[in-house]
Amino acid sequence: MTERGTMRGGKTRMRRRRRPLPAPEPHLMAHLRTMVWGPAEFVGLPPWWLAAEGLVAGCVGVGAIVGAAVAGAWYGVPGLADGEGGLVCAAALALYLCVVRAGRALVGIVALLGVCLALQAPQAAAGLVLAERGRVESVVVTSVEGGPGAVSGRGRYLCSVADRDGEPLKVRIWRGCGHATRPGDALAVVYDSKGRVPPRGVEAGMSLSGPLRGLGGWAAALIAGCVVAVVRSYRISHTASGPPASPDSPAEP
Repeated sequence: MTERGTMRGGKTRMRRRRRPLPAPEPHLMAHLRTMVWGPAEFVGLPPWWLAAEGLVAGCVGVGAIVGAAVAGAWYGVPGLADGEGGLVCAAALALYLCVVRAGRALVGIVALLGVCLALQAPQAAAGLVLAERGRVESVVVTSVEGGPGAVSGRGRYLCSVADRDGEPLKVRIWRGCGHATRPGDALAVVYDSKGRVPPRGVEAGMSLSGPLRGLGGWAAALIAGCVVAVVRSYRISHTASGPPASPDSPAEP
């Protein structure tokens, strides 16, 4: 009885042992890596023309996204000025990377960077238009709201203002509005001479390159992402037609 019990206990312990999971096949892991990050089938440095293609694609994408926002603000096209045109350009850039069969993760990163750039571009485009053709006028503060403890406004002070005729502006001004600003104070506001861009407070040292300077980081990241995605999409083309010949096949006469 003791011997039988020992054998039964041993069998029970063997049944309870978990079988080790089979290791993933190497070709499956390589396929997944190719789908996610791109094949990058080259040895050493990538071909120069491949890096140039990615650089051109990134520069064209950045130019299209920012250019659409600037054109919309300059000519008063709402769909472009609001960033919708930039989002379309970002989607077109992601579609191009899918066509060249870039890695899915890199396509997603480039698409995300393109969307961020398209959402940041409208404010920079409006500042560029105001710096180019804006005129500065003095307005009177009627009320001050916000501040560091405010829930909205990102902790900024927001001034409601009226022009010299007493007509209130539809937008509140935060540039030039601070904790020391009181109703009745005068603020400098820049207007678009054609009325296509909302007015905003005057910033010290406003220049043509200033509004676009904040987009430099997003643009550089988008271009770098395009270069990496295009470079890693390189595949060695197999031009062999038909199945390989068997060793027993007769040689060509």
